[in-house]
Amino acid sequence: MKKDIHPANYRSVVFKDIATDEAFVCKSCVNTKETITWEDGKEYPLVKMEISSYSHPFFTGKMKFVDTAGRIDKFNKKFAKFAK
Repeated sequence: MKKDIHPANYRSVVFKDIATDEAFVCKSCVNTKETITWEDGKEYPLVKMEISSYSHPFFTGKMKFVDTAGRIDKFNKKFAKFAK
């Protein structure tokens, strides 16, 4: 392996899904200003995420309703002048 290419701040970090309030600890070198006290009593850096495997439709099996009819109407209205 090449020397001096790996990050020096590789440590345990808590990733929290803000949609479901679920969290997990994983190793990472991501920079963050927030910290959280985990279940083991130790303080870890905190990264807040909008989507994780706890809230993603592929993993949960719950699909969100998408307004495709509104999108199609918006597209047709936007590009109607090119149809002529």
